[in-house]
Amino acid sequence: MKYQLTAVIEREGEGYVSLCPELDVASQGSTIEEARVNLIEALQLFLETASPQEIQGKLHEEVYVTQLEVAVG
Repeated sequence: MKYQLTAVIEREGEGYVSLCPELDVASQGSTIEEARVNLIEALQLFLETASPQEIQGKLHEEVYVTQLEVAVG
């Protein structure tokens, strides 16, 4: 089975943190590519070991990524 999932990758200190918001699975790496590959591996491990009920319980089928402008003061 194949899933089409979202990856959000952001710099944190000297490395990068990657997050899949659909399943709330995260990983990290020293480069963007490493963080992306590590997230894929973490997702594969989760999907291979979780029960179908656990996957359905965590899976958010609609995720929207956008930028916001917030005024302060």
